[in-house]
Amino acid sequence: MKAGVAVNIAVARAIRDSGLRLERAMAIHTVVSEEDGGLGAFATLRRGHTADAAVITEPTSGAIIAANAGSLTFRIDVAGRAAHGSTRMEGFSALEAFLPLHSALKELERERNAERDIRFGSNTLPYPISIGRVQAGDWPSSVPDLLIAEGRLGVRLDEHPDAARAEFEGAIRLASTADPWLRDHPPTVTWSGGQFASGRLDERDPLIEQMSSAIVDAEAGRQAEMRAAPYGSDLRLYLGIGGIPTLHYGPGDVRFAHAPREQVSLREVAAVAQSLALLVARRCGAHA
Repeated sequence: MKAGVAVNIAVARAIRDSGLRLERAMAIHTVVSEEDGGLGAFATLRRGHTADAAVITEPTSGAIIAANAGSLTFRIDVAGRAAHGSTRMEGFSALEAFLPLHSALKELERERNAERDIRFGSNTLPYPISIGRVQAGDWPSSVPDLLIAEGRLGVRLDEHPDAARAEFEGAIRLASTADPWLRDHPPTVTWSGGQFASGRLDERDPLIEQMSSAIVDAEAGRQAEMRAAPYGSDLRLYLGIGGIPTLHYGPGDVRFAHAPREQVSLREVAAVAQSLALLVARRCGAHA
């Protein structure tokens, strides 16, 4: 997002330095806590900030993204029974207890991705279920009596988060009733951390065509592909709470985000800045 912030500042500076005047205001929002569910954007909207349109400069690899899946952060607590490692049969490992739950989540992931919106293109897993952190045991020579698994559940386009939570909890409950240990020691599921609903801008909204036209004119006739993204973002807040037509167009490839070598092409940064400057000039009525 450093590249996205740089683009936004460059657009504002270029318009200021050009001597053009805008009939309608342009604003830049740099907000915190997007990764935790969008608390910064939420607070900004609650304070009354509004607009006729918004572009979020998330990395889009040259595409226009007007729809997002959502994501929900979960925690599963799985009980075992402690024992000394030399007599492990006297206990029951929480790690082994978790294995049928992990298998159930893999099957749930397959079912939830059986049907996909065409805008996800070649992405065969737009609604992943990912275990990001696992903790078990407190001593190498002990049988662990507790395992904590934390991860994220993808929310389908137009799916209510409560429905996604209920399906997830149902899969955990069904797997538990089929397992002798888990039947008597049911795991608990809690929802903490980032919580994102999905979001979708109406395909007929003029902002999409205006963004497309700006890209064609500023980037040597390039036709931007329309896509949906598998991650949650502040798009659904600007749309749902603010009623602001919103899309994503920004430099970079999301596959590098949170990866060991985050990187963005400077050429792409410049191209996106040119397209957004043209969009702002047209939407905000720039004149000499």
